Amino acid sequence: MTRIREIKTTFTAGEVSSELLGRGDLQAYENGALTLRNVFIKPTGGVTRRAGLGYIDSVAGDGRLIAFEFNTQQTYLLVLSAGLIDVYANGVKEVSIPAPWSAGQINQVVWTQSADTLLLTHLDVPPKQLTRNADGSWSLSDWAFFTDKDIVYQPYFKFTSSEVTVSPSATTGTITLTASEDVFAQGHENTRLRVHGFDIDIIDYDSPTVVSGIVIEKEDSEGVMVGLPDTDPTIDWFEQAFSPVRGYPASVSFHQDRLVIGGSRDLPNRLWFSKSGDLFNFDLGEGLDDESIEFAILSDQVNAIRGIFSGRHLQIFTSGAEWQVTGDPLTPTSVQIRRQTRIGSVIDRYIPPVTVDGATFFMARNKQELREFLYTDVEQAYQSNDLALLSRHIIKSPLDQDYDQKKRLLYVVREDGKFATLTVFRAEQVSAWTLHETDGQVKSVSVVGDEVYMLVYRNGAYMIELFDDALNLDSALSGASETARQTWSGLDHLEGKSVSIVADDHVQAAKTVIGGAVTIDQAAHEVEIGLPYTHIIEPLPPSGVGASGGGRKIRLIEGIFRLQDTAALKLDIGRGLSDVALRQLGEDLILDQPPPRISGDIRVRSIGWQSDATKPLWRIEQDAPLPFTLLSVITEIKVND
Repeated sequence: MTRIREIKTTFTAGEVSSELLGRGDLQAYENGALTLRNVFIKPTGGVTRRAGLGYIDSVAGDGRLIAFEFNTQQTYLLVLSAGLIDVYANGVKEVSIPAPWSAGQINQVVWTQSADTLLLTHLDVPPKQLTRNADGSWSLSDWAFFTDKDIVYQPYFKFTSSEVTVSPSATTGTITLTASEDVFAQGHENTRLRVHGFDIDIIDYDSPTVVSGIVIEKEDSEGVMVGLPDTDPTIDWFEQAFSPVRGYPASVSFHQDRLVIGGSRDLPNRLWFSKSGDLFNFDLGEGLDDESIEFAILSDQVNAIRGIFSGRHLQIFTSGAEWQVTGDPLTPTSVQIRRQTRIGSVIDRYIPPVTVDGATFFMARNKQELREFLYTDVEQAYQSNDLALLSRHIIKSPLDQDYDQKKRLLYVVREDGKFATLTVFRAEQVSAWTLHETDGQVKSVSVVGDEVYMLVYRNGAYMIELFDDALNLDSALSGASETARQTWSGLDHLEGKSVSIVADDHVQAAKTVIGGAVTIDQAAHEVEIGLPYTHIIEPLPPSGVGASGGGRKIRLIEGIFRLQDTAALKLDIGRGLSDVALRQLGEDLILDQPPPRISGDIRVRSIGWQSDATKPLWRIEQDAPLPFTLLSVITEIKVND
């Protein structure tokens, strides 16, 4: 018989796929785990029970969470739901603003912020801007393109073939425009056409070939107001690029002091850049360095723009590829666009790209890959590495993502209501996935400053909840009273639910919320009340045995579990889950005192052989709402040769 002693000091490969059970030669096998549920991975290698979720408020319905950061002292959480934007500051709702997006449109809303203004776009809704005014109030309004002498400097495009003409009935005043083919629709009313460089304000739709409008006259070099040059049929005409007929912008961003619009409903592969320093002025002018820029992404595949990100270069994420726009500075003559990789982004909803240590993380179109879009000096180009290659089962139909820079955690919300986290330290090559579950369905996530908010559907309602390191329960509330008491109220959001209770650091029996309150077994000064969740840690089989197989029997002789600041440990070493007495460290438990926080080694011995070498030798699984951190595990095993 052979004795093997293995020391596991790190979980920095995270939860890996069971497909790696035959790859004990990989470093990811040594540093990974078979199951990691409801735990965060420390950059130093250990794992800790994830923070609980504190209850903030209930909202009108399903939607998206958006961060609005005016400065480091003034940060806001925006809750976008059907017909409404709720604005929260420090967990308190300031105002509710009527909004034009329906429940079915919210997942395609794209946003970007500059100073006190948030721009929002959707393919079928006129673009909006949400502004925090100087007096602290909020307003939602339509975009207003730069206008000078009644000329609107907005993007224009000819959607018909180049041969189609329009014939003006006169050169000034109210005229009719007659097209050579059916090109007009009812939605053209209150939009603009540009003929021979003159704006015409359409006031009436007459037929598919005829509209009426007012000519916006210009001042010539001598100061005389003039109109169209003639009434001859002309191919020199365009209509505004964004309208009820042609749809609205798909995405938006800021880059090099320009407003960048990426795609629209009817022009999905086109880019527009405003004048430099004049964000709503899209006058192409004479192509001077500071003037507007416009071009289409043309290649051998469909390139519907799904997202724009301003990084080292302007990065364009389309349905079929990723592109780099260069120009330093960006001018009509210096701008260049080059395809970098052919991955493609999610098309049925907007999942915002996020920046992590100079790389841009985006969700692939197949919804099974998180890609790292990173510029390499050696290649002088971008690469798209798959960060979920060894943990593909973790990425399933993602809905939303955001990055907590303080804790270096990427949060990914899944369609099934679970959420994943990726611990990222790029320089240290730490990239570790874990999966999380809660009693409900997570719908959206947003990092506002240093705080992480989630929108969760629970108990028939949609709730805003906040990660709180002081909590070990979800949808939780904590309270304190100078006088010890048994009845605690304010739990209306958990009506009818069985809740766990931590009172004065003791875990008491679960209770059912009735009338928004519970009566606990023993009076307490401080309580935490909420929904329980279970954390699980399950290692891969020993690499020298489980990965090579061979039908040999193995057994665990002893396990040494090094803990830090831990109040409970429930362990299965082959005989089912059981509580491990933390008094093994020599500390006597005192009645009526909180359980001790242990930092040290727990030794556990085991008996019995195991014939399946692909099964883990131990498993930690517990729902006790108490602190838990595992730093390392030393196992001694015997193998029957």
